[in-house]
Amino acid sequence: EFEKDLSHIQLDENDVLIIDQPEDDLDEITYLGSVYQSIMDSNRQLMENSKVYQMERESQMLLNLMNPVSPSLRASAAAISELETKFAHPLFRVIAEKTGFMDVPANNHKGHGKATPLLGGAAMFLSWIMVLLGGVVTLWYVQKNQPSLLGGIDFGGLRQASKEMIFLVGAALGAVLLGLIDDKYALGAGTKFAGQFIIALVAVLCGGIKVTLFINSPYVTCGISVFWIMLMMNSINFFDNMDGLAAGTIAIATAFFAVIAGLNNQFFVAAFSALCCGVCCGFWFYNAAPATIFMGDSGSHFIGFLAAVIAAKVTCFDAGYSLSRFPVLIPALILALPLFDTLMVVIIRTINKKPFWIGDHNHVSHRFTRMGLTRPQAVRVVHLTALAISLTTLPIYWGDFKTAAVLVLQCVLLLAIVTVLQIAAEKKN
Repeated sequence: EFEKDLSHIQLDENDVLIIDQPEDDLDEITYLGSVYQSIMDSNRQLMENSKVYQMERESQMLLNLMNPVSPSLRASAAAISELETKFAHPLFRVIAEKTGFMDVPANNHKGHGKATPLLGGAAMFLSWIMVLLGGVVTLWYVQKNQPSLLGGIDFGGLRQASKEMIFLVGAALGAVLLGLIDDKYALGAGTKFAGQFIIALVAVLCGGIKVTLFINSPYVTCGISVFWIMLMMNSINFFDNMDGLAAGTIAIATAFFAVIAGLNNQFFVAAFSALCCGVCCGFWFYNAAPATIFMGDSGSHFIGFLAAVIAAKVTCFDAGYSLSRFPVLIPALILALPLFDTLMVVIIRTINKKPFWIGDHNHVSHRFTRMGLTRPQAVRVVHLTALAISLTTLPIYWGDFKTAAVLVLQCVLLLAIVTVLQIAAEKKN
């Protein structure tokens, strides 16, 4: 009926409506009213279809979460990596003590009271690579010999991703080695940035890491992607200023990335995220106050690199199902605390006319201690804030524009409240 009614309406060469008089005796106004009603009925049907689509999409997400294979993959990756990391750290503590790879207390901004081993990053990498290789080999064997155990999930893309994964593993190893050299010999800022740039470039050009931000230019995409990886490596390096702070924050972040990847049927990315989460949890047991081992620059570079790669690999926005463009902000919200902390210290150091790469006590965690909290309490507050912000990403992911807009604003206001409280405490002190 709608198409029949519109058959009487045409556009001339000047885009002016030409309405042919209907064959019946209806006057033109009555006829236009009937056409308008047809349009409204069609719009109403479109809205109903949209609601049905939304319900179907949410049901599919629920099925993805209930799939017995996806949670088992994530849980296995997290649990095994956590156990491996917990067993690896005592070994690397002994190696650090015998090789002199120790962080000796000095008149600096770190604030620890005794010499502490610095090989936590190497222990995390060893645990990570062993579980990753073991998982890939096991998955390949099961897919070839007992595919029924996979519950019908297609891992055909694993073979295509294996070449990119080789370069990503190489880049991760490069990040650890760069951090180890810096821990031992205190590299200059220029040398460290050059090494980070090479690592990020390898990950982008050979490892398939792309952050597009709706920009189609390959050169701009390459530049944004390299900047993103370098930003996260330095953000976590800055953020690692209290016992257990960086490890716990990245454990929370990668856990949420694993959930979102599972909702998207990105099972390998979900397991990869859970693997990183397990490594950070295993390290946290030895790094929580009082720390018996530090991750050092090797660890902060390593987990910062992994966080950047995972955030780029998880599909948060897709024009086929996303109801707004706000989901593109999900990685930034999940990693909001390290990014916010980096922004604040860079601004403060610039105002004070100091190099932004020189450490101080102006981090979010330090300002919490000046408000009267102990260092462990400050770490817990940061972790709870990170958890609160990360929880908003799930309704942002599947919600409509209005829902997502309100939640994004809520996250911004939460960070603003933290800033106001800390500035007020600074002035009072």
